[in-house]
Amino acid sequence: MNQLFVSLGIEAWKPWLATLVMPPIPLLLLVLLGARLLPRRRALGWSCVLLGLLGLWGQCTTALGLTLMDRLTRPPPALTTAQVAGLAHAPHTVILVLGAGRRLVAPEFAGPDVSALTLARVRYGAWLARQTGLPLAYSGGVGHGGPPGPSEADIVRQVVLRDFGVPLRWAEGRSRDTNENARLSVPLLRAEGITQIVLVTHGFHQQRALAAFGRALKHEGATMRLLPAPMGLPSGGSLELGDWLPSAEGLVLTRLALHEWLGWLAGA
Repeated sequence: MNQLFVSLGIEAWKPWLATLVMPPIPLLLLVLLGARLLPRRRALGWSCVLLGLLGLWGQCTTALGLTLMDRLTRPPPALTTAQVAGLAHAPHTVILVLGAGRRLVAPEFAGPDVSALTLARVRYGAWLARQTGLPLAYSGGVGHGGPPGPSEADIVRQVVLRDFGVPLRWAEGRSRDTNENARLSVPLLRAEGITQIVLVTHGFHQQRALAAFGRALKHEGATMRLLPAPMGLPSGGSLELGDWLPSAEGLVLTRLALHEWLGWLAGA
């Protein structure tokens, strides 16, 4: 599906199409459809309304969000202390952080800044770089349909040095999505003699990112080892009563899980 959008030159439509199929819009439409049917077909109308409301409740719960995160995105485990220690000064190895958005106007900094998701990834990447002595790289430009301005890579170059004291060795700032993260980063790093990529991104994004980099490596005929370094993983504690109540966090988790699953299915 993703390749079809690219071939038709309509990849900029992806954010809009994703919005239409992501929660809560489909279930809101179901409720409206049920309300429209009530005067003439009460049983079917009430069924649609109740199903839509039940779905809206469920998709806003942390319980469902965490379950979908686990079942649909299948995040790999975090790097262990021993793995991090084993990476210290590993030859021909780079820590590559994948982008997740930017803020063009951050009044508190009197300029642009990274999104919260990007900042979390960059923070972990910088920590790994300090622990291992490995060089740090970043991949992220301007997303599909995003307004013009500095790329994520340009902003991150300033942020990591200013806030974490770690220089960015390589920055790829033309990619618009995960596929392009891989397609543009692999030849860049290959030309620098890199043979192992420590891939830093959120746990829910790792499987899609690994698939994209696998395709890019095959296309380039490159032999690089990919070591997933997921972050932002759930704590793994048992569910509580409050996790079954609607919350903004629950809706965010559900949307993220479905976004990654649909992106993986579409090869994006």
